[in-house]
Amino acid sequence: MALTMPEEILLLLLDDETGKPVGLPGPAGDLAVVGAILMELALAGRIDTDLDSLTVVDPRPIGDPVLDGVLARLAEPGAARTSRGWIQDFAKGAGLLRPQLLERLVQAGVLRRVEDRFLWVFPERRYPKAEARVEVEEVRARLRHVLLDDSIPEPRDALLIGLARAASLVPLLVSPDEAVRAAPRVERIAALEELSRSLGAATRDIYAALMRQGAIH
Repeated sequence: MALTMPEEILLLLLDDETGKPVGLPGPAGDLAVVGAILMELALAGRIDTDLDSLTVVDPRPIGDPVLDGVLARLAEPGAARTSRGWIQDFAKGAGLLRPQLLERLVQAGVLRRVEDRFLWVFPERRYPKAEARVEVEEVRARLRHVLLDDSIPEPRDALLIGLARAASLVPLLVSPDEAVRAAPRVERIAALEELSRSLGAATRDIYAALMRQGAIH
């Protein structure tokens, strides 16, 4: 199964065994999912971005409900906004986007949906990986290879690394010691693609601003 960028980011954000979201500070995961959606739209030729602006260049649906829903909002009359503004806006509603992506991965057999109760009272839904499916391990292994190898990465992988850097997701891919060694390469990869420099920079600015405000600890 060919996964979209937001689906791959979402797999990184889930614990492989429990299916629960990994412990990340504040809205890091939401920012990453939204950034991945916008990058996917840009790669599909639907939007264009630079360090400040985001423009719809082709409003035609792609055939992906999540991407098309975001594209429709971007294309609404009078909806012009900066890249930072759109990322912040969609991140606030990421609680509606994540379930759509998760359920699609369940339907594809990549994840399982498990209904539990926390403390025997509060409903809890988990999404552990399905047995005999390699997509979860493949995403992490592929991006680890990009970070720890000297070869030139594929454009999509370079974009994902740039996004992981912007939203502080690199620790999900490598150990602390590996992260220190890979730091210069992360910077080089993040600078390879113009799209990564624009949406990645906007995501990183928002993340840094939230840290200054004390919203991320």
